[in-house]
Amino acid sequence: MFAFSEVLERRFAALQCSADFWSLRHVRESRASYWVRRRVAQAPSFLDDGGAMLSVRIAGVEAYAATSDLSQAGLQAALERAEQMARALAGHNLLALAELPYPAEQADDVMPGYQQPLASAAHWFELLMAESALIPQDARLVDSHVGLTFTEHEQIYLNSAGACLRRAQRYVFPQVGVTASDEHDSQSRSFGGTHLARQGGAEVLQQLGVIGSAARIADEALQLLLAPNTPNGERDLLLLPDQMILQIHESIGHPLELDRILGDERNFAGTSFIRQDDFGHYQYGSPLLNVSFDPGVPGELASYRHDDDGTPAERQLLIERGILQRPLGGALSQWRSGLPGVANSRACSWNRPPIDRMANLNLEPGDKTLAELIGGIERGILMSNNRSWSIDDARNKFQFGCEWGQLIENGELKGVVKNPNYRGISSRFWRNLRAVGDASTFEVMGTPYCGKGEPNQVIRVGHASPACVFADIDVFGGAA
Repeated sequence: MFAFSEVLERRFAALQCSADFWSLRHVRESRASYWVRRRVAQAPSFLDDGGAMLSVRIAGVEAYAATSDLSQAGLQAALERAEQMARALAGHNLLALAELPYPAEQADDVMPGYQQPLASAAHWFELLMAESALIPQDARLVDSHVGLTFTEHEQIYLNSAGACLRRAQRYVFPQVGVTASDEHDSQSRSFGGTHLARQGGAEVLQQLGVIGSAARIADEALQLLLAPNTPNGERDLLLLPDQMILQIHESIGHPLELDRILGDERNFAGTSFIRQDDFGHYQYGSPLLNVSFDPGVPGELASYRHDDDGTPAERQLLIERGILQRPLGGALSQWRSGLPGVANSRACSWNRPPIDRMANLNLEPGDKTLAELIGGIERGILMSNNRSWSIDDARNKFQFGCEWGQLIENGELKGVVKNPNYRGISSRFWRNLRAVGDASTFEVMGTPYCGKGEPNQVIRVGHASPACVFADIDVFGGAA
């Protein structure tokens, strides 16, 4: 851990620079992926990547340059490129950043258990093959996969104001999926889709309930194959956490990104239906809606002590009792807008600059058990696990599809239905939040696939949520 730190600090101290401020962010990431498909082990894949971003600030102008050459000469050359660019931009910059504060803290942020080595590839393949063997031999089960990916991430941030921030984390991404097909239809069922992700090690597999799940997933795929289509019309909608996190991500997370609200993403990732003057009074949802930025949840995918610009991270309520309180904006966006934000300036790698990103974005638990949520619905539908999504460029109008549906009638779960979909408008949907599950329904999940920025950055985001009920939602099924 941090094997390169001492050398890197010595080389940073030796850099020659005439800027007002300069910094270095070094990232080293390794990844190992193991997969079994149709009971056949696939070739493992491995990745090892590393480099550094050098940034400078001169008379309020910032510029940066990245390099994979971490020698003294390589770092110096990147720093000089950044300095030359900053001087060339003088007089053409849109922002004067001379008054933007410099971080100066020193801290280590090491995930518990990070130094404990992982088992060998043979061990993981043995585990995946055993899980794959639980899937029944049924001609209708035409495809299956069981996979496991480990990613280790080490980062060191240094700057000319004396900051030294080091972070070490491991991420675990398990996947289980089965596809059933007959002459008329195909249906897929997965365990969490791409939403099973946490920091940790082998213990994550037990925490998430992955081991032993393949047989149930296969049975549910067959149930979907035989099920009728979801009926059309307005119903109460019960969303389980593996779908709630997609709903939170798309219709709360992205609209609250402050750089998007300020117009930075309009030509690529889109704008937002939220305006700068909405904060402090806008009715985002019903009084049951409480949403937090919480970088301190143990094991959640984006838990950290400082963001990639060195800002200390702490829990903040973004939406409190349905009222919009603050955006997802890092130090630069806060300075530009005058709005309070959070420590969410993040980059996907060493060759990308930090921008406003979701991190751990969570919906706080309420007071209803799952049985109470179901019991309070006369005519509704339960939906679980996203399989498709569509949302406009303002993150307002949306249409989402799920893998699994069950009808609810007079407070009881009834038959399974396939192709469950629902649609709505973000600014109305959350105001229809009628009941929120308690801690027993609350699950910590996340996704490694949140895309944004030019050039594109795909980043890891944590989400946690209880089950939730929404009133009078437009639901519909597939073709008959």
